[in-house]
Amino acid sequence: MGANQNWLEIGFGNGEFLSHMSQNHTDINFIGCEPFVNGVAALLASLDNSVDNLKIWNDDARVLIDAIPDTSIERVYLLNPDPWPKTRHHKRRYVQNQTLDELARVLKPGGDFIMSTDVMELATWMYDKTSNHDAFEWAVKSPDDWTTPPSDWPLDKTRYMKKALGGETIYWLQFKRK
Repeated sequence: MGANQNWLEIGFGNGEFLSHMSQNHTDINFIGCEPFVNGVAALLASLDNSVDNLKIWNDDARVLIDAIPDTSIERVYLLNPDPWPKTRHHKRRYVQNQTLDELARVLKPGGDFIMSTDVMELATWMYDKTSNHDAFEWAVKSPDDWTTPPSDWPLDKTRYMKKALGGETIYWLQFKRK
């Protein structure tokens, strides 16, 4: 990790991850997107200390990403997004060709795109969409990578991970920007 890196979390929920990371990695700039005021309030309330390396976007992440300069983000997190399980709602899932195009534009070459879900069907969807996109490559090293968080993952589980709506297993998908 280096100074002046920019990391983005899309849909930070209650912000446990961003709270921990921004307070413990002051050399990294964090941007958190969350359209729900309760999530923003929970993040702010969880900060033990004032931080100057955390910016909050309380609207749709796609609007912010449209304004981010090319190749200016080193890491993007999409942690336990809404699975939109009904087929007629699949168009609402965050991982789509258009959003992958935009993430590819803002991620630096070699940058990380890290996703998690407890819903196997959504994990398959996210894997299929992202691995079939020309700008991303699967960063798998072993079969256990599906259930192993990134090596620098700081928490046991976030509140949403503890809910385990789809099951007890958290599936991790780690991709690199080509």
